[in-house]
This record gives sequence, structure tokens and C-alpha cells, in this order.
Amino acid sequence: MAGSSDTPIFSCESLSLDLGGREVLRNIGFDLRPGEVLGIIGPNGAGKTSLLEILSGRYQPKKGRVTYKGRDITPLKLFERARLGIGRTYQTPIVCEDLTVGETFKAARQAFRPYLTRFDAEYGANLVHFTTPYDRANSQLKTFERRKLLMANLLMRRPSVLLMDEPAAGLINAEIDEIDQILRMLSKEMNVAVLIVEHRIELLDSIADRVIVMDAGEVIAEGNLADVIKSPAVRAAYFEAH
Repeated sequence: MAGSSDTPIFSCESLSLDLGGREVLRNIGFDLRPGEVLGIIGPNGAGKTSLLEILSGRYQPKKGRVTYKGRDITPLKLFERARLGIGRTYQTPIVCEDLTVGETFKAARQAFRPYLTRFDAEYGANLVHFTTPYDRANSQLKTFERRKLLMANLLMRRPSVLLMDEPAAGLINAEIDEIDQILRMLSKEMNVAVLIVEHRIELLDSIADRVIVMDAGEVIAEGNLADVIKSPAVRAAYFEAH
């Protein structure tokens, strides 16, 4: 079993979304349990990032709801969900290039109450093996360092749920292996529930307890990765589309 509880910590049901007069999500639902890693795959345009935007609170669904620890959080905005313990990462690791690493940590520590100490920042940095000097300008950071900095800022708040949009994008194999190790530690040792949208099948094969396959705004398969990729519908929608 993935986590320490059979009770979902994060769920959605019957989610639908229209953008620009076009239906981009239709009747999406799943449960996510503590310590579980749920992967989401699908071709470009399947609706994966739009789903993350709803789950994180940036978009409001046309219908359906999102729940966290049994509470309906559908009306809550992105920052309100973040304060509850729902972290979100993005495909492109954007940092403020006018700040140093240390200034970025300070801003994150003081973003909202309770304000955190530098020891909390060190805790987050240690979790992701971030060793870059604090006086380094963000503009000098490479892609993987930027990802680590942003993850450290999230993890110092000890979130219960992480929503991750292609964390392996732009990384080389050795860096992907390190992301693999970090996510294993977060899910299996710290019991964080992780939802990860990712095109790198080898990463999901390594860490995902199960996967959801999306196409044209709908879920077309769910289960163990090795099983779902054998589905003719999945192969037609995903692999043959590439």
C-alpha cells in the first residue's frame, strides 16, 4: 500500500472546465492518499495542465469539486490552498532574477504567517540537497538549481500534498535520478501525497504507484503503468500520437 492510510487526503470529482468556449476537461475524478505518488500522462492538449490549474486553485471548474482532508476547497484561491498545505510546482522554474538565493528564502519565509526561521529554510534546502551559496544571484542558477530552490521554499512549509507539473523537464539523466530520489523520500518517508504530470515515462515507471491517462480532456485509463500502457486506447491516444 502506498501510504499509511486508506482515507484520501486529496480528491476531485466530476471536474469539467471550459476555456474560450471549448470544453477542455470532462468529468475528471480521482482520490490521492498520503504517501501515494499518482502520475498523469497523456498527449499534448489532453488537459493535464488545465487539471492542475483547477486542483491548485488558479482556475474554477465549470462543475465538480475538489476536497482536501474531507473539506470542500473548490471556492478557495491558489494562495488559500497553499496555506492549507497544498504545494504546486510549474514546468518552467521561474525565479526572481533580481534576488539572491538568500533573499528568495527570506521572502518565502515571510510570505505568510506563521513566519519561518532560517532553520526552516535550511530544512527545506537539505530535503532537496540544495547546497548553492545564499549570496548567489538567482540569475546565475541553472535549471536544476532553480527547481531545487523552488521546491525547498515549498517544503520548508511541510505541505501534505504536492502538485507537480513536469519536474523532469529540461533535466539530464543524472538530475532526473536525483528528482526520483527526492520524490521517493517525500512520499515514502514523509508521507507526502504527490500528483505528478510527466512525459518522462521512465520516471513514472520508477516512482508512481499508479497512473491516470488523459486524452482530449477525459480519463481513458487508470491503474498500474505497466498495465495501462498495454491498452489499445492508450497506445492510440498517447504513443502513436507521438
